[in-house]
Amino acid sequence: MYLLGYDLGSSSVKASLVNATTGECVSSAFFPKKEMEIISVKAGWAEQNPEIWWKNLKLATQVVLEESGVNAMDIKAIGISYQMHGLVLVDENQQAIRNSIIWCDSRAVPYGEKAFNEIGGEQCLSHLLNSPGNFTLSKMAWVKENEPENFAKAKYYMLPGDYLAMRMTGDARTTASGLSEGIAWDFKSESPAKFLFDYFGFDTALIPEIVPTFGQQGNLTADIAAELGLAAGTPVTYRAGDQPNNALSLNVLNPGEIAATGGTSGVVYGVNSDSKYDPQSRVNSFAHVNHTPEDTRVGVLLCINGTAILNTWIKNNVAPEGISYAEMNELAAEIPVGSEGVSIIPFGNGAERVLGNLEPNCSIHGVNFNRITKAHFIRAAHEGIAFSFKYGMDIMNQMGIETKTIRAGHANLFLSPVFRQTLANITGATIELYNTDGSVGAARGAGIGAGIYKDAEEAFATLKKIQVINPEPENVEATKAAYDKWIMKI
Repeated sequence: MYLLGYDLGSSSVKASLVNATTGECVSSAFFPKKEMEIISVKAGWAEQNPEIWWKNLKLATQVVLEESGVNAMDIKAIGISYQMHGLVLVDENQQAIRNSIIWCDSRAVPYGEKAFNEIGGEQCLSHLLNSPGNFTLSKMAWVKENEPENFAKAKYYMLPGDYLAMRMTGDARTTASGLSEGIAWDFKSESPAKFLFDYFGFDTALIPEIVPTFGQQGNLTADIAAELGLAAGTPVTYRAGDQPNNALSLNVLNPGEIAATGGTSGVVYGVNSDSKYDPQSRVNSFAHVNHTPEDTRVGVLLCINGTAILNTWIKNNVAPEGISYAEMNELAAEIPVGSEGVSIIPFGNGAERVLGNLEPNCSIHGVNFNRITKAHFIRAAHEGIAFSFKYGMDIMNQMGIETKTIRAGHANLFLSPVFRQTLANITGATIELYNTDGSVGAARGAGIGAGIYKDAEEAFATLKKIQVINPEPENVEATKAAYDKWIMKI
């Protein structure tokens, strides 16, 4: 018996096939092998064609089926993780009307700020736990004003994962957790935020049917099953945004637990048992995957846009030609803590919520032409990303989320010894690395939703801790000195 999980990122779509009994990932694949195109017609804009997501999902599915040799009839449930906050508008024929405006697109900032000011901060924060900011409903407000012909065609507004599930099942549906990530959920009424729809002039009929995060969400249609090589009727039983799902994949479900990831964007995600919020919306609060009206579970999310994308930029534009990420990590480790005075501010990938939606761009400081090498830039990038985590985590600490232990998958930036050790040194936290990722987490989530596992404890009984990183007492002071120099440049 197997579970299939998908993780739709902005760089690729990954599929993983998990043995439901052993928890072993028997096959995984991602496409494309180079990053998916992000269309940026103007500065601050970021779009993707949903058809590209579907094309790469099909390719990844084909590979995991071929490599594993698993009979499609033995796949009992499907789970979907997806890039958060994106907007997909579909017409009455379930066709995407325009490209998706994805998470790192900045064009909607003025719309969210105007809504916050005119509705009032108290109502927005107490009901939404956030400013409408640069989130999904604000993106739709931009479409309504600037592309009225496209808005008029819209039957539903969807998140990227809703779109994939609709393609699979033919059913247009969403979740309360998904609505909250688009800042469309009212935590006081535990229902869609009608007052915000009214403000923007949206009909709440644009919201697809709301279904639980875990549970029956539709079945593969015969046509789609044939297209994917799967069995008709296979149920989709879980969907969640990538960061709540990353927390799930690390079994972070209870108050005080912390998950982190260092992909294209960097995220620290902590769980609260009450509906707290940051008055400045520098970090954001969403309904976690296990939130219910009776049992509050709010995920507090710190997002830094410019993390692994900075590492990729360094690789493509600064590091020796043809070098691998592993070799970059080795070079970075040759340079002492503090990068001999070089500081890199990583905020170069759109508006940063942690900075109040400012868009300062990346900057590099402290370069001495007589002694600074390419290796210094690599280390300074890894340190700068860790420092940006620390900057945001201090805000989370003010909300009562203590950072004693950070759980992360053994992937992306957490493969860098310099990054993870810098993060441990500057926060004082112990970092635990596990053998999981978003697509494996989505597969386990599907198992919970299908009732194959009785609860999360059973689903994650086979989760393996593979490494622990503790702060280095001998380097803590040097790391703090480097952070003090770094923070002065913001």
